[in-house]
Amino acid sequence: MDQLQKELTFEYIRASGPGGQNVNKVSTAVQLRFDVAHSPSLREDVKARLIKLAGKRVSGEGILLIEAKRYRSQEQNRIDALERFQGLLNRACEKPRLRKKTKPTRSSTEDRLQKKKKRGELKKNRKAGKFVEGC
Repeated sequence: MDQLQKELTFEYIRASGPGGQNVNKVSTAVQLRFDVAHSPSLREDVKARLIKLAGKRVSGEGILLIEAKRYRSQEQNRIDALERFQGLLNRACEKPRLRKKTKPTRSSTEDRLQKKKKRGELKKNRKAGKFVEGC
């Protein structure tokens, strides 16, 4: 994590929302930037999962942007951004479980085919009845 913290950049901007005059004078919102695509600290599979998990928060150049403006103080927003980044990174580090292929049971296959047959008969009967009523 120490190496990752060196790769993080913080930018402080003015936040919107409540805060009175404080919101007009102090830059309390935090933008955390992390270059996912060029990070030497992460493995390629983790990078791919992180980009997929982050979605729109990753730019075309592969830079992750997390904006924190929930709190009125700069330090709380900085902590909030770090926690959100850490949570995202933890989820990206987990390898997804592989799906085991299963085969449907014989009875479930027969049941499905029976229902298809019954539904087809219902529709066939519907078509035949249409011409008789129209006369």
